[in-house]
Amino acid sequence: MLWTELSEVNRKQDQKTLEIKIGQQFPLTIKRLGINGEGVGYFKKQVVFVPGALPNEEVVAEVVKVSPRFSEAKVVKVRKRSSERITPPCPIYDQCGGCQLQHMKYEATLREKRDIIKQAFERHTQLPVEKLRIENTLGMENPWNYRNKSQLQVSKKGSKVTAGLYASNSHQLIDLSECHVQHKSTNKVTQVVKQILEDLNVSIYNERKHKGDVRTIVTRVGFATGEVQVVLVTKNEELPRKEAIVNEIQRRLPEVTSIIQNINGKKTSLIFGDDTLHLEGNETIEERLGEYSFSLSARAFFQLNPEQTVKLYNEAKRAASLTGKEKIVDAYCGVGTIGLWLADQAAEVRGMDVIEEAVEDARENAKRHGYSHMLYEVGKAESWMPKWVNEGWKPDVVIVDPPRTGCDDKLLQTILKVQPKRIVYVSCNPSTLAKDVNQLTKKGYKIQSIQPVDMFPWTSQVESVTELVK
Repeated sequence: MLWTELSEVNRKQDQKTLEIKIGQQFPLTIKRLGINGEGVGYFKKQVVFVPGALPNEEVVAEVVKVSPRFSEAKVVKVRKRSSERITPPCPIYDQCGGCQLQHMKYEATLREKRDIIKQAFERHTQLPVEKLRIENTLGMENPWNYRNKSQLQVSKKGSKVTAGLYASNSHQLIDLSECHVQHKSTNKVTQVVKQILEDLNVSIYNERKHKGDVRTIVTRVGFATGEVQVVLVTKNEELPRKEAIVNEIQRRLPEVTSIIQNINGKKTSLIFGDDTLHLEGNETIEERLGEYSFSLSARAFFQLNPEQTVKLYNEAKRAASLTGKEKIVDAYCGVGTIGLWLADQAAEVRGMDVIEEAVEDARENAKRHGYSHMLYEVGKAESWMPKWVNEGWKPDVVIVDPPRTGCDDKLLQTILKVQPKRIVYVSCNPSTLAKDVNQLTKKGYKIQSIQPVDMFPWTSQVESVTELVK
């Protein structure tokens, strides 16, 4: 009897899903923004995601994809326009997919980013979300030209070289000649390098055929120093006309102080390969945040928005509540930026990262600033922390700044075994943050505060600093 009833429920549920079909159009009221910046509405009790639609708008939507739990649609017409809708300055923002919210007032995007974090905790935890202290999002005074690094895929159409990003869910490359959120230097340098490759008739990588040489142009600028690094990611170590390329970059772009080649011969969406060659100039560029300066090698992780990074790290320091006596672990340390930010108020800082070049940079950065109480190792936190604890060294504060996939489960289990007094979780993904924090709160930790920081204006991404105490 129970099986029959369940089958009937499933049949009715399937029937409801089938009522929505690809190509179907219907009016829809948008209730909120989803985690990817799309409008969210409900039709026949089913969730419908509509990119480009804003909260409180009434639109005519056309279904483009149907799934068992939700549908995706496009805007055919806006019947009732949001007072927060604006004209985006970038003519191709909706094609390249980089900025999902350029059509929304900036102050409104800050409010919605806070709500995206709130939604993540409602979806992935059993915590009383209405009681959580989620602060207002820290934004920028001028939210343009803030990115210090561009990574543009290159392709060739006839004799013309293009460099850009792939359109959402496609292999169509959208040429980006001028990006409004990139630093002006990265825009200029990338376009000139693209022209050099074209002028010298350099072989360009074809993704479909897995043939050709230059795959990606990576450009990074030090906001405080003006130094620029160019990295050419190639399929093979042998790069025809390499000397001519280097000479032309030096001649046309005197601001470029570092020229690097990275080799990535795999069929992959990852930008960098494992092998890096120093071609000309310095091996690193210099950047400053506040009173600290950093050496950045080609593959080393560094926050993309220097101005907001200062706010983010100040929040991390506040959350750590240091007195000068604490031992700190900086997991996923990168080039040691967060550790350096906290070092003057800590008894000792130990960090680790799986990228050897980043750890070398972290050691150099600590040495440069005269800190002898900082230790950096190559490897994972879940390997190093138990070793240190066994040697009698236990951290009081653990800081994690993981990739979008969140903390490795082994790391979470290690943290729970080590039982630091305080955890500072710097997150770039509200969903994985909520899932990880849910595990930690089940094992004796509680949330003191969550501070969203707008590191990437006009996108749906939101970073945050979560303070957890034992």
